Amino acid sequence: MRSQRLTLLALATTLGLTLTACGGSDQAAGEGALADGKVSIGVVGSHPTHDVLKQLAEEQGITVEYVDFSDYNQPNPATESGDVDMTWFQHVPFLADYNNSAGGSITPIGSTSIYPLGLYSNGYDSVDQFQKGDEIAVPNDAVNLSRALLVLESAGLVELKSDTLIPTELDVDTDASTVRVTPVSAEQTVLSLDSVAGSVINNDFLARADIDPKSALAQDDPEAEGSRAYVNLFTTTEELADDETLRKVADLYHEQAVIDAEMEETKDTAVPLQLEPEELQELTARYQQELKDQDQ
Repeated sequence: MRSQRLTLLALATTLGLTLTACGGSDQAAGEGALADGKVSIGVVGSHPTHDVLKQLAEEQGITVEYVDFSDYNQPNPATESGDVDMTWFQHVPFLADYNNSAGGSITPIGSTSIYPLGLYSNGYDSVDQFQKGDEIAVPNDAVNLSRALLVLESAGLVELKSDTLIPTELDVDTDASTVRVTPVSAEQTVLSLDSVAGSVINNDFLARADIDPKSALAQDDPEAEGSRAYVNLFTTTEELADDETLRKVADLYHEQAVIDAEMEETKDTAVPLQLEPEELQELTARYQQELKDQDQ
């Protein structure tokens, strides 16, 4: 990742299956919005970590219900419509891009971990084995596509035409690159693995396909300063951002029992990072501005 991009990132650091009724954003925060102690959380995929946090919440008198989505594009609208109280699935750049694109005001209220984004292959054992013209599937949502291209650039598999914060497939110099990139929906990156030379796969879908995250042939560095923007978030509506119950649920992630479950689930690849909500909100606002400036 180039130094200019690191500086910019440092400034900033799915279809719904079944929606359950809940107290949504139509209730006023600070006035018993979630006084019944029930919280619905939109997630993408079911993970053991969710169960541990749910148990800890239950011990504190909070009933957590998860709404599992299969598509990254659905949880934020569901939050804004009040179908879920909060989400647990996205990082800062994805949130910033959503707010800009949809005119939304989804707000981060807690951080979880940074997960490396990796390149996987069923046919190759190292990056050096990729051949000219090989096809690699990458997530097609704007931010994860850009992050995937940066992973492939750092691995020497693609060349970019310019130093841009959010590259797209149009920024790939196809003549100078070893591989061809094909954007597909995030869940399709796993399903495409048998028909392409490699796939860049989001952490959410690795467990479903029984893929060991440590088998990645290339990945970004979650401990790099520029990766702070990719910390995953708990988010809610702007109206509920100060709700004590939601913030308490978000804080539970950093209890040791949850961290232990996270590390076991991700095979010690997750990097927990606890940031204050105010810092996360400032981070998101700065990243939104960076994206707006780039579009001008």
